[in-house]
Amino acid sequence: MNSFSSAVRIGIFYDGNFFFHVSNYYQYHHERRQRLSVGGLHAFIRSEVSRLEDVDPRHCPIAEAHYFRGRLRASEADDRDLLFRERVFDDVLIREGVTAHYLPLSRDGERGVGVALSLEAYELAAEHRFDVAVVLGCDGDYLTLVRKLAARGVRVMVLGWDFRYHDANGFERETRTAQVLIDEATYPIDMVQTIEGRNDVMVNGLFVPRRDLDRPVYDRHEHRTERHERPERTEYRAERHDRPERPAAAALPMEDMQGLELVGTISAVKNGYGFITPSLGGENIFFFHADVIDTDFLSLKLGDKVEYISTTNERGPCAKNVRVVA
Repeated sequence: MNSFSSAVRIGIFYDGNFFFHVSNYYQYHHERRQRLSVGGLHAFIRSEVSRLEDVDPRHCPIAEAHYFRGRLRASEADDRDLLFRERVFDDVLIREGVTAHYLPLSRDGERGVGVALSLEAYELAAEHRFDVAVVLGCDGDYLTLVRKLAARGVRVMVLGWDFRYHDANGFERETRTAQVLIDEATYPIDMVQTIEGRNDVMVNGLFVPRRDLDRPVYDRHEHRTERHERPERTEYRAERHDRPERPAAAALPMEDMQGLELVGTISAVKNGYGFITPSLGGENIFFFHADVIDTDFLSLKLGDKVEYISTTNERGPCAKNVRVVA
């Protein structure tokens, strides 16, 4: 082991949208049914840096940690009952010593997060604030940052996730970390292989314990306490067949609605999926959390007006590109 004088300082930089996407994957599509833990990630990173740099874990402090993501204006977040959830996550970041950098989230979506992350990381590297930079992001646009950091003598660890799954609509989804990032990183870490190939305290600690996921949450709209439930396929089918049907005459034939941009209101939000009541009438339309654009699925609430593209799968009508409208 190296001496204390050879301590290795760590800087961690989160692309918040990527972190949230990976966390959703483990919550909704992986057998673990658990979200990623920020504290668990930090402990894992310190352990990996200790191993790769041959330094005692006690001499691998996290000197900098920064989280970047787009965010709605306070008034919009309040309208969607999102302020409490945001405050809860802010508490997590504060507890783990992570500095949050929020950019305005517009109707056009998230813009400038990658640039802000890269500039902050490079500026801190120029001030010699850390020795190893850890990037949680899959976009090839971070390649320039990785190369610039390496040119300054900073070792770069990239936590990469490559996975695919079928969503509730039957569509295949795939996430891959850009190969150029893996090739240029000093320490590329295949997180899927690590998580699937190990069953130890450090890997299990990457996830929020189930007891925290199952705790009661207060729904102020219905003034009652309910628990999160895992969405099962049978529950989805029951929801579709048991809901009230609108008069068929009020809706266009489904074959005439394919690919159209339609308007409706959110009629149900479940654990990873929901339903839209079309303004034209007809049966409620299923949508999946990954089909929500320009806002977080968790920010949706009953009665939200949305635009969506009408489509179908083997189970029936569904929606994609679901967007909240004023």
